[in-house]
Amino acid sequence: MVSDAEIWKLLEDVKDPEVPVLSILDLGIVRAVTTEGEQIKITITPTYSGCPAMDVISMDIRLKLIEKGYRNVAIQQQLSPAWTTDWMTTEGKAKLKAFGIAPPNPKQQVCADDLFSEEAIECPRCHSYHTELISQFASTACKAMYRCLDCKEAFDYFKCH
Repeated sequence: MVSDAEIWKLLEDVKDPEVPVLSILDLGIVRAVTTEGEQIKITITPTYSGCPAMDVISMDIRLKLIEKGYRNVAIQQQLSPAWTTDWMTTEGKAKLKAFGIAPPNPKQQVCADDLFSEEAIECPRCHSYHTELISQFASTACKAMYRCLDCKEAFDYFKCH
């Protein structure tokens, strides 16, 4: 018999292929783990519909479990509810910042999105908020490219959604 807790523990070692400092648990994409006898079922949600990393993540989950002797594994993707950066762990956001990627800001606390056309994004290197948007898309579609006007470094921002 395998326990859900054993599987959750193993999933801590499965990294996001696009941001390898994050585990899939840090990222918050694992929605459920259920075990019934020797059957293991893992439900994951992509960070956005069509995320190209999901096939690699599914394979990495399967390989990690096979490595530990678990062979009866079913992995399914669940699109609803849609993933949100709110599902990322606090530790994951700190790992992003230490890696040089600005973590997602908390959701804006305003009633209308058009009040603020651009978010204030903190530079993960010098911590200045004197930054500017360069591009809505960066190294991956879930990130934007910013530049710090103080230290002059460009950096990815993991977009809030």
